[in-house]
Parts: sequence; structure tokens; C-alpha cells
Amino acid sequence: MPFVKRLETVAQIFDEMLQDDYLEALHRLYITVTRAHKVNPNISFEVFIHKVDGLSDDHKIETQREIHLRIMDELADAGLDNIHISFYLTSIYDHSIYEAFSKVIQKLIPQLPTLENLLNILCSNSGIEKAFLFDTTSKIYIATDSSPVDMQSYELCSDMIDVVLDVSSIYGRERPTQNGHIPMQSHSDDPEAYAIIRMNNGMILYLREVNTHLSLVCLLREDHFEKQGLIDYNFRCFREAILDVFELRRRGVGALEAAEQEREKERESGASGGAGEKAGGSSGGGQVPGSVTTQGRR
Repeated sequence: MPFVKRLETVAQIFDEMLQDDYLEALHRLYITVTRAHKVNPNISFEVFIHKVDGLSDDHKIETQREIHLRIMDELADAGLDNIHISFYLTSIYDHSIYEAFSKVIQKLIPQLPTLENLLNILCSNSGIEKAFLFDTTSKIYIATDSSPVDMQSYELCSDMIDVVLDVSSIYGRERPTQNGHIPMQSHSDDPEAYAIIRMNNGMILYLREVNTHLSLVCLLREDHFEKQGLIDYNFRCFREAILDVFELRRRGVGALEAAEQEREKERESGASGGAGEKAGGSSGGGQVPGSVTTQGRR
């Protein structure tokens, strides 16, 4: 299995509806984990316990606990108790499958701490309660701020992407590709594209397109949204920082060093020219370069 040496993660799916193959599936999981770990000890293992929508909450927890204990006991008996395996309860009838894939994908993104920090700064400076950075096509969020993920908030933000794509496919201007083909589910590639949904509980869903692949979806209170211009300015600073992160990653470590040297020169030139103008107030979590702080009414 030479390809296993290049893998970073391995996922296996348990079909909860196939009770007869339960023990056989556990045995296959054990074989997969032991063989893959022998070739590449750095692989992470993700187990999806699928089709659990027909089970009660207590039964779901008990099923996950039983699978976890069985496989970990077998690994411990084989002297492999240092292997970490993550387990997820999933179903296609809710957003649990997207939530699980989001957590798996985030483990494979080396820039995740930087993305989370930028989201924290944006939320702190703009009065945003929760923010998700989505892959627009798959609705998997590649990063979110450090506040706990509430499933209801995540479902609202995820569903907003569907609403925007559906509406734009009907009323938006479809742009043909280079070969003249018009995609069925195209959406605006305008970097300034956005959408707003006002809910009857005083909250606002705000979507901004980062690029053709990523979208930022935020949840904030209506009184904080009164300063929309300020929030939009902070978003533009956030978007530039996000694009810089991925561009530097693409260009390699040398580009990171060059960018750091360029920033150092700018700081030195700014210091020699006197005190520069500061935009907005201070924030406990820092600021995206150029961003400003907004406060809602109390």
C-alpha cells in the first residue's frame, strides 16, 4: 500500500441500518486501522456512523459508545492504544453529515489557526455573534470563530447558501464559461456579491462572497447591522487577508518570508513618518489590518 504513506486521513462509514453486518464492519475497521497505521503512523482516522436518523437520541449515544469501546479495546489488546479515532453520528436528513465533513476537512487545512484568528477579529470588531467560512458548492465550512458551534445557527447559515444559489440561478445573470457553456447552478462571481435575510427574532443573516469558491455567512443582531458600511469595510479587510493567506500558501515558504520583510519595511517607514492615523477603537482580540470596531446600541 505505497499510496497510504501519502495519506493524511482515512474515513470509514458504518451503515446503522445493516445490523447483521455490525461485527463484520467492526472487524474491517480494525484491519483498516492496524494496516494503515503500520504503514503511516501519522494518519488520522474518521468513522461515520451513518443513517442514525431512525434512532432515538439515547440509542444514538449508546451505539456510538459501543462502537468506540469495541474498537478501542481491540486496538489496546494489540498494543495500539495510542491511535486516535474520531466518531461522528450522521444522516442525510439533517445537517449532521455536513458538520462531520467540516470537522474532518478542517484537520487537513494547515492555515486553520490563521483563518480562525481572522474570523475572531472580524466578529469582535463588527459585532458579529457567529461567522462561518463556507465552501460554497459543498456547504462545508472550512473555518469558524472560536465561539461554540450551535447546530441551529449552523443550519441557518448553511440553508442561506441554498437560498442565495437558488435565487441567483433564477434571477441572476449567468456568465458563460470560456467554452460558452452556462452552468446550471451558477452564481455571481462578483467579489462584492452579498445577501441579507432579516429574521423576525431581531437577528440578521449576512452573506458575503469571498471569491468564487468561498463565502462568509454571519449571524448578528439587527442593532449591530445599523453600521453596515463599517461592517462592509471590515469584511473587505478580512477578505484581503484571507486571499493573502491562500496565495502565500500557494507560493510557498519563500513568499511568506518576503511578505514578512515587506511588512517590516512598511512598519519602519510608517514609524519614520510619524504617528499614523488609527481607524476605530481597540479590540481585545486584535484587528484585521485596516479594520475598525463597531458597537451596537445597548
